Amino acid sequence: MTPALLLLAAAAAPAPAVDPQAAILGTWHNPKNSVAVRTGHCGQSLCGWVIRASDKAKNDVASKGYPPLIGTALLRGYKANGKARWSGQIYVPDMGRAFGSTVTMVDADTLNVRGCLIGGFICKSQIWRRD
Repeated sequence: MTPALLLLAAAAAPAPAVDPQAAILGTWHNPKNSVAVRTGHCGQSLCGWVIRASDKAKNDVASKGYPPLIGTALLRGYKANGKARWSGQIYVPDMGRAFGSTVTMVDADTLNVRGCLIGGFICKSQIWRRD
């Protein structure tokens, strides 16, 4: 086969499947850098687990009688909900509760993490940065 035909054959080959969640996979930290969360697959969903926490963050959770912060899934059951947007539940460790949430990729190194309670009437957002 000539080089031109090889090039043409390669161009016609189907592109490998790209995981739509791949861009969000990685390690992210909250605005105060008190917690680092590693995102990854959990079944067919996206989740995020605490891999690092400041002593203050760990003590805040422990003082309220909740399980240790390291290893806790903060992001739970997120499903793609549009381009660069996921919906799921965010667990707030020092409250011991999970709330409806969306995560939106602002750019390759920035997430807007938004959690809402009372049916979406009261919401709070944080900007998380990639480590």
